[in-house]
Amino acid sequence: MLYVLHGQDDFSLNQALSRIKADLGDRETVETNTTSLEGQRLTLAELRSKCDALPFLSQHRLVIVDGLLRRFEGKQGRPRSGRGKPADGLGEWEELASYARQMPETTVLVLIDVEVKGGNPLLKQLSPVAEVRTFPLLRGKYLRSWIQQQVREQGGSITLPAVQLLADLIGGDLWAMNGEIEKLLLYSQGRTIGEDHVRDLVSHAQEASIFALVDAVAERRIEPAQRVLHRLYRDGMEPTHILTMITRQFRLIALVGDLEKGLSRPQMQDRLGLKSPYALDKTLRQARLYDFAAVKRVYDKLLETDLAIKTGKYSDKLALELLVAELASPFGE
Repeated sequence: MLYVLHGQDDFSLNQALSRIKADLGDRETVETNTTSLEGQRLTLAELRSKCDALPFLSQHRLVIVDGLLRRFEGKQGRPRSGRGKPADGLGEWEELASYARQMPETTVLVLIDVEVKGGNPLLKQLSPVAEVRTFPLLRGKYLRSWIQQQVREQGGSITLPAVQLLADLIGGDLWAMNGEIEKLLLYSQGRTIGEDHVRDLVSHAQEASIFALVDAVAERRIEPAQRVLHRLYRDGMEPTHILTMITRQFRLIALVGDLEKGLSRPQMQDRLGLKSPYALDKTLRQARLYDFAAVKRVYDKLLETDLAIKTGKYSDKLALELLVAELASPFGE
């Protein structure tokens, strides 16, 4: 059995991995027969040796490989000299699909990764022989539906305005969202969760909201950006602080373009000064929306806004609203 699990939503991906483990038997036995491998430097021979090993006092051996697929991102498409076949850059890994067909029946191989493109050559080769599951970040109605489902599954109920407020404050970080839902269910003690419960209990609501605004601006989602901006004004956050946070995120986006190729994810996270893999994934995803010229235009607009506030051309709130409207517009590239 071969699974490929990939996507930015690592919470749902980890849940899927947990269900695969649960289907293999009791937790202790599964852990004893689980091998985890780092895919960036793995060889096919090393993988085969782990997959060919028999399980110990169990019917299954679980082998988990993290990061193998992203080794081959961007390596497809150029024809080989004198051949019509594309040069996919897979090397020895061209044999993985063939090996998967003859892998011991006792072995369950799971490849996990961040989001990879449909043109990824290894993913294309494995798709016919693997169960491929994709986990994109949840947004909009999909995120609201997920919140309602999580509350229902844990025996609670929640109003639609409370669902929207949670989505605005926390965004697509389902690890954080799940923790907040658990606290809200305990706090509400069987009552329907409403907006007041969310405002009273969600940890660092203003801080969560400012990050939701910054993400909406960077990802050009104008409606949530304007909605959260007005909520921050209502809660008393200073426009200059909001401008500083927007500037900080675009600085990170600019720095992504200067990262050396071949860095591991922990190295990238360290170079950018980010505290979590989620923040890294989010910043890398946003950076793909901007080339150098686009980042330069954003910096010019940030400078114009700062000068407009300092010289009194506009009030700080009006200057920031104009900036958000321009940067978050889908056509504001």
